[in-house]
Amino acid sequence: MIAGAKRLETVEEYYFSKKLREVRSLASAGKPIINMGIGSPDLQPPTSVIEAIQNSLQDATAHKYQSYQGLPELRDAIATFYKHKFDVAVHPADEILPLMGSKEGIMHISLAFLNEGDHVLIPNPGYPTYTSVTKLVGAEPVFYKLDATNNWQPDFEALEQEDLTQVKLMWVNYPHMPTGTNALQETFEKLIAFGKKHKILIVNDNPYSFVLNDTPQSILQVNGAKEIALELNSLSKTFNMAGWRVGMVLGAATFLEQVLKVKSNMDSGMFYGIQKGAIKALQLPEAWFTKQNREYEERRALIWKLADKLNCSYDTNTAGLFVWAKIPEGKTSEEMTDELLYNKDVFIAPGTIFGSQGEGYIRFSLCVSKEVIQEVIDRV
Repeated sequence: MIAGAKRLETVEEYYFSKKLREVRSLASAGKPIINMGIGSPDLQPPTSVIEAIQNSLQDATAHKYQSYQGLPELRDAIATFYKHKFDVAVHPADEILPLMGSKEGIMHISLAFLNEGDHVLIPNPGYPTYTSVTKLVGAEPVFYKLDATNNWQPDFEALEQEDLTQVKLMWVNYPHMPTGTNALQETFEKLIAFGKKHKILIVNDNPYSFVLNDTPQSILQVNGAKEIALELNSLSKTFNMAGWRVGMVLGAATFLEQVLKVKSNMDSGMFYGIQKGAIKALQLPEAWFTKQNREYEERRALIWKLADKLNCSYDTNTAGLFVWAKIPEGKTSEEMTDELLYNKDVFIAPGTIFGSQGEGYIRFSLCVSKEVIQEVIDRV
């Protein structure tokens, strides 16, 4: 038998990949499983976006290889979107690189900037892919703790006490997943100053900025941010296009040139039709966001009711597609989630999959209908 690469010994299969197999197995056995664990939007993309894809299929170039940098009109649409929504100016030609989802960007950025043995600052709790990709490229994760007492913001005094000499890159994610905490302007300013001081590339992963959030923010709003920061964004959550795989990385041309070296060796360009659909999505009026957030507000209110039934506490001033809830004393996160799965046929995410700081918490997804959430409440 041919052995796998040694790098795979440093990572495990993604939690949801493993757990969802178990969930599907239970469902196949006849269990009425309700999945509230994963943030895959169940709402439909806008009709006009779907029509844009359909209409594009007759274009002469629709089925040819596409540019590694995406259609010029897609980059223009991203630039216009960032200017309108964030008041951030980015040059379409060389400060925007479309991606097949922002998750792809995590790998591309890591390959572009990390050498074996480099250290990477990763939030705890945080998106598990930051850790697995860091290990896959031979770098070393260094976790910085976030907790409720500091409103899930980085503790810069604690960071300054660390040995930062080998740190090359820092992952940041606001609005934060899994807690839903918004960034503070002060936090972004401190991050840029911290990155410049220690020559650390700061990367903000920003896919949740338009879900249940009245004040979308970008780290690129900070003066001088492009000198030391990149931002990832995605159409997956905002426009219900998770399976379409459309994302982007924005920042200085000198940084994106390095990312492009990686990307151009790993794909042959994004499908033309999806790019056309993405352009249309980025041009949607404000009413689209308002209507969608109204639906999520109603779902979130029911999730809060469910959390109350489970004697959990939660912060009502959060953004994103999830409710992060503190569980009662006396149980671990995984004990609580397994109890719900095996006794109530309901799957939710234990906080520990996002890091040790997630112990004592569970995460509910808003990507299920109000009727389904009510069914879960009734079961509980």
